[in-house]
Amino acid sequence: MALRSQTDRGILRLAVPAFLALVAEPLFLLGDAAVVGHLGTAELAGVGVAAVVLQTAVGLCIFLAYGTTAGVARRLGAGDQRGALALGVDGTWLAVLIGTLVTVAGVLLAPWLVGLFDVRGPVEEYAVDYLAVSFAGTVPLLVVLAVTGVLRGLQDTRTPLVVAVAGNLGNLALNVLLVHGVGWGVTGAAIGSVVAQCAMAAGLVVVLVRGARAHDAQLRPSPAGVARAARAGVPLVVRTLTLRAAIVLTAYVVATGAGADPTGATRIATHQLAMTLWTFLAFVLDAVAIAAQALTGRALGAGDAATTRRLTTRMTWWGLWSGVVTGAGLALAAPVLGPVFTSDPAVHDLLLPVLLTAALFQPVAGVVFVLDGVLIGAGDGVYLAWAGLLVLVAYAPVLLMMGSGTGLVVVWAVFGAVFIGTRCLVLVLRARGDRWLVLGDDPAGRP
Repeated sequence: MALRSQTDRGILRLAVPAFLALVAEPLFLLGDAAVVGHLGTAELAGVGVAAVVLQTAVGLCIFLAYGTTAGVARRLGAGDQRGALALGVDGTWLAVLIGTLVTVAGVLLAPWLVGLFDVRGPVEEYAVDYLAVSFAGTVPLLVVLAVTGVLRGLQDTRTPLVVAVAGNLGNLALNVLLVHGVGWGVTGAAIGSVVAQCAMAAGLVVVLVRGARAHDAQLRPSPAGVARAARAGVPLVVRTLTLRAAIVLTAYVVATGAGADPTGATRIATHQLAMTLWTFLAFVLDAVAIAAQALTGRALGAGDAATTRRLTTRMTWWGLWSGVVTGAGLALAAPVLGPVFTSDPAVHDLLLPVLLTAALFQPVAGVVFVLDGVLIGAGDGVYLAWAGLLVLVAYAPVLLMMGSGTGLVVVWAVFGAVFIGTRCLVLVLRARGDRWLVLGDDPAGRP
């Protein structure tokens, strides 16, 4: 009992600040949605389409946080804090490189990317305007991911919390000022987010530089280290690509044919709100997964397989009950969430059953997020990549066969049952085995 209590305290010490920070992160999009939603349904739908593209581009780079957390935690567990910080510095330089490439490509390709969703008229115009400006914040946003991963690996989730809260308060204030005060519409919302992201990145870089100097870690980019970080991230990119592909395909099915449907804008706007709320809750569930990454990496780095097993079991229960709580909360709040984001009664009516459907799958999602975090912390990216491809192969045909005329509630039911359910199956099967339990500071092999 005392050991379990100690384990719970260790999980809480990392998960609570991570929870608050992760709740703050999706508030960038929730804040934009709440402010823009009162401009009109077309504006909200446009931001919704742009948000799918942005979340996909940035989501593919989540390995900058996840992979860095695992690597830094392993080296910390092995007693090499200087090496842990050096790994984090290399990961941050990789974020700058990737962010620059994504920014250039995103700004140039914004009209084409929006065109993939088959939207027309004002919705298309608003989406392009928001997307082109928002891509300017890619570099600072990826730097935030990388440095946050370093601090999590060092078992520090409080600093990212402070930065996230400050950044989101600034983002919300700037959105209100620029959208309604200055009158810049959706463009003002994008500008406000970019400015807030730059400020967050600057604050975290200062923390990283101080830590590196205190432990005599090199601040200049190491070509070998940056290349090693890139190679380690490839499996996680594939894993994330499969997850984002499922989200994009779901949005595609919802948006396809909406231009010829009088209720098309309503469906897109409703789906955007529901997916934004789902993402919000996913970040909430990810708090325990963040703790799983850091604690698993540190235990494996220290060569302690028994502790790793005990942590995995306990954190899985945490994930399950966290999903029960978020599911119940979403179901209870569903009737009042619509008016918070839009004044369109048609969106209110459609949003309620969609959110109740999403709430049913929250407990399963809680288990999925925790086990995903355990395997990321163990450096088991190759399995996660292949598992992601398998899940996508199972989900995509079912989704595409339904067609664009399928009701939104049915789309969400299939998303929960097939996509989330299959992910849970492949992760549980892996966690029950031993092949991911590689000890030492290098997940590629035993030291």
